[in-house]
Amino acid sequence: MSERASSLRRAMPSVAATVLALGVCFIAIAVTRVGWGGAAAAYRQMLWGGIGDLPAFFERGVFSALTRPWGEASVKAALLTFTGLSVAVAFSVGLFNIGAQGQMLVGALAAAVVGAGVGLPPVLHVPLCILAAAAGGGLYALIAAALRLERGVHEVLSTIMLNWIAVSLIESWLVVGPLRAASAGTGSRSGTNPILASAHLPRMLADGSRLNLGFPMAVVAALLVWVWLYRSWHGFETRTAGLGATAAETAGIPVRRRIYQAMMLSGALAGVAGAILVMGTEFQYPGILSAPYGFDGIAMAMLGQSNPLGVALVSLVFGVLRAGGTRMQLFGVHKSFPELIQGLALLLIAGRGLWERLFAARARVQPPTKSSAEETL
Repeated sequence: MSERASSLRRAMPSVAATVLALGVCFIAIAVTRVGWGGAAAAYRQMLWGGIGDLPAFFERGVFSALTRPWGEASVKAALLTFTGLSVAVAFSVGLFNIGAQGQMLVGALAAAVVGAGVGLPPVLHVPLCILAAAAGGGLYALIAAALRLERGVHEVLSTIMLNWIAVSLIESWLVVGPLRAASAGTGSRSGTNPILASAHLPRMLADGSRLNLGFPMAVVAALLVWVWLYRSWHGFETRTAGLGATAAETAGIPVRRRIYQAMMLSGALAGVAGAILVMGTEFQYPGILSAPYGFDGIAMAMLGQSNPLGVALVSLVFGVLRAGGTRMQLFGVHKSFPELIQGLALLLIAGRGLWERLFAARARVQPPTKSSAEETL
């Protein structure tokens, strides 16, 4: 079987799970809310809200009918891509990083502090904020790696606890205490001080859309992680360590070092997601950063089969769906409905073995050719 055919076969369970989730949720809307026609209209609005309102553009020539949805979809897709890559990188070395949410919060705070407290030209300020966020998220992930390797604490337990430590430390103390924004006159502000304009991610369509540099960064990150994992010796050793630590050590692979490196990269990617959120849309660390993109990354990694390119593609699909969720409210459907589709797809992909058996091609026993039979004789 060719490499392309093998890749398509591995992708089929994710495609089937997503399509089935869309179908089940479509039926649920039709039966419980607005009927079959209304469900079709709601899905159509969800699509227009993600890829652009094509009827409005062609009928009235309103370019913002395209650019605004592109901005919303790209922002969500970028965040989902970075957190999905975070989880996928940890998967590659055999660890289940559920701590992307906490690592994202640490990265967001680091970007907010550097963005508000350091005055530099944009060409230097933006990269510095991103590096600070990556360092913060990466170092926070190293705690879980050290607990696993040095004390045998399972990373699922440690990363769950580290998530809540990050929430409590940042949002219950730092953001409302030492790092709270300075009061403006008689009023008070929530969250940290706003970041300087020099730390804002450049917008690619000016003020007509929230499409910013974060989306191209996510695409490049997915490509680089794919090259590292599948086209470099370092990535090969990382994946080998994830398949079997004992066998990898016997082959001379420094398993402990690869685990530390993979977890730091995993946390750094989640930290960059936090930076994009702060530098692209929030422009400060708000009082509460309720966006659960770190947890959504688990779904993106599983639906993307832990392949960086698959993660990017799935993130784009769900970025489009989630951007269009707001327009579904016109039909009495809550704007978070696309998250239900995502959750159902994740539930369905959990039965991966069943899907793989369903789509596996049956092995055909080929009769020996005349030449091979003669060689046997």
